[in-house]
Amino acid sequence: MSWWDALLGRSKPVKPNLDALFALPSAAITLQAATGLVPTGLGSVSFRAAEGGAFATLERDVKALLGDRVEQSDDAYGYTWLLVRRDPDAVSDLVTELHAVNSSLEGAGFGPSLLCSLVSFADQDGGRLAVVYLYKRGTFYPFAPRPGQRRDNALELQARGVLAEELPLEEDLGRWFPVWGAPGL
Repeated sequence: MSWWDALLGRSKPVKPNLDALFALPSAAITLQAATGLVPTGLGSVSFRAAEGGAFATLERDVKALLGDRVEQSDDAYGYTWLLVRRDPDAVSDLVTELHAVNSSLEGAGFGPSLLCSLVSFADQDGGRLAVVYLYKRGTFYPFAPRPGQRRDNALELQARGVLAEELPLEEDLGRWFPVWGAPGL
């Protein structure tokens, strides 16, 4: 950062650290022990699809790599979601596949198109929680949707307390964006 940027209050954007995703399996154990939330075996990656042959080839290759464990959908905001299904006990495998999707997009120059990745958890009463990785911030946050597009803020804050030592959490609660209708949630 130059002195001019410092004078104007600008800061360099945080570089994403996709390897932080590999902390999720141990965080899942901690989350389960503290809250009773268990992994569902579902995770997804969201990105803005680009036009052109290079992106279409990359997307096809990712789908071929993951086979029938992946489903593609688009949301109302123009983002593409790749939902990956694994056995609920295979969180490490799920995270490895989510990392592979993110790394493939980033390595092909489509990193700026990445929005987030999430891993889904559920409790015995059907309550849901996602641990969301914000690509552009390099941080995680919990998102607990409830019916009627409401959030379970108490559960989100509880999860934040539990995960604080496990993951780099987003400190700005204003950036804990809801991902309503995210596949796998």
